[in-house]
Amino acid sequence: MEKINIKAIQEKTETHPCFSCSSAHKYARTHLPIAPKCNISCNYCLRKFDCVNESRPGVTTEVLSPKEAFAKYKLVKSKMNNLKVVGIAGPGDALANFDAVRETLKLIKEDDNDITFCLSTNGLMLPFYAQELINLGVSHVTITMNSIDPKITANVYKYVDYLGVTYTGEEAAQILLNNQLSGLKYLTDRGIVCKINIVMLKGINDHHIEDITKKVKELGATITNIMQMIPVKGSVFENMTLTSNKEIMDLRKKCEGYIKQMYHCKQCRADAVGLLGDDQSQKFNNHINTEKTLRFAVASKTGNIVDLHFGHATEFYIYDYKKGSVTFIEKRNVEQYCNGKDVCDDEIDKFEKLINVVEDCNGVIALRIGSSPTNKLKGRDIDVFMSCDEVKSAVEKAAESILKDEDIKDILRV
Repeated sequence: MEKINIKAIQEKTETHPCFSCSSAHKYARTHLPIAPKCNISCNYCLRKFDCVNESRPGVTTEVLSPKEAFAKYKLVKSKMNNLKVVGIAGPGDALANFDAVRETLKLIKEDDNDITFCLSTNGLMLPFYAQELINLGVSHVTITMNSIDPKITANVYKYVDYLGVTYTGEEAAQILLNNQLSGLKYLTDRGIVCKINIVMLKGINDHHIEDITKKVKELGATITNIMQMIPVKGSVFENMTLTSNKEIMDLRKKCEGYIKQMYHCKQCRADAVGLLGDDQSQKFNNHINTEKTLRFAVASKTGNIVDLHFGHATEFYIYDYKKGSVTFIEKRNVEQYCNGKDVCDDEIDKFEKLINVVEDCNGVIALRIGSSPTNKLKGRDIDVFMSCDEVKSAVEKAAESILKDEDIKDILRV
């Protein structure tokens, strides 16, 4: 377990655009959208991936793997000298996707131990992961808490999915609240800077927010962020009457007597990049080289569906992929590689003949393929994909996978 450096955390707070208003227009942050799953259902939320015209929590153009997220961080870092913060803010809940969070933060920490790690969560899984977050170097955590009264909380959420069981009503609310409060206390007792986000919901929790701010201050929170609900079509609260900016400002000023208030929140996307209020995310998304032509050999009976085991194919359908288009080139005959389980691994001569047929291909796509031919093909720089999709879709997915991997390698060489 790493020792907490309180002075270092204070210095990081001064350059964190969400925790320090004076740094909001000086320092950049990047949100890495690696967390698609969520374990609660908020009545004001409807997460939409790939919605470039909306700027709100839960929205992202793409969901990244840890390796892709690390590459994106490297790309942003190479373009923005003022990058100070890496944040995990969805599009679901960070702690409902903790394996991806752990891997991503480890990759980045190995590259830059001075970067500020920030994470947003609903708090349901905080008691399970709080210490590991500290060990990973997370210094700033935002918890969304819309009530400290189970009766009120029950009106905010449709359900809570906790340890594989779905809870509703006040029972769900009590579980969520217990974990939020205990997780907050655990973090603040150990020097982690915590911000509490509160969505102001007219007629539900607007009369109760003062109580929330008092309670979280008591538990060590540093700042609260009272936010206006953004109406989302299709959500339970899509037609709810909104609180006015004046009502929010008046409440912030009242609560400032209990705890520091955030006045400059932009309610950012899950893939936000750059300064607050100047999102540059679309400049850094979907960096795939679409000019390159890729060729694939597909094991298929008819050319419509990937429906043949690699070793059973007597012909391969050859397709090219370029700029998102899949084009059939030809059929190529090949001697069946596998005539039976007992002799598959001994078909060396047959494999060499097969390689001559597909050696100009970037990938082979089959319904199934054994480990021995897979390793041999990869040894010749031919990627292997197993699929049961329609051929066109299978080729598109295989091509995008190869291009993303190549793009990541190019970025990591920067």
